[in-house]
Amino acid sequence: MEKSQYKTTMRTHRHKRLRSQVSGTATRPRLAVFKSNKFVYAQIIDDEAGKTLVATDSRKEAKGTPLEKAKAVGLQIAEKAIKAKIDTVVFDRGGFRYQGIVAMLADGAREGGLKF
Repeated sequence: MEKSQYKTTMRTHRHKRLRSQVSGTATRPRLAVFKSNKFVYAQIIDDEAGKTLVATDSRKEAKGTPLEKAKAVGLQIAEKAIKAKIDTVVFDRGGFRYQGIVAMLADGAREGGLKF
């Protein structure tokens, strides 16, 4: 197996293990994070209804380092969540380590007013 395929497969296994314990409800939806090589995506999901309530990404951000873009995405998702009357979420790191971009997104969401 190629190294990139192996890394993706292992991340998927970690995410499945994490998702067995983390689930979003109507009162406390799940903040899911995904990062690619270029962009960061975040969405707030109600798993009981199977619906995405709020979503945003870094594709619109033109300037800044990847960490700055991740923090901006965190602030955007928090702003949209507050407008949708969501103040508490469960954080789903998507099988990624809680460092760097994922941690900055979480910090930005906390600064924007979301509680984990």
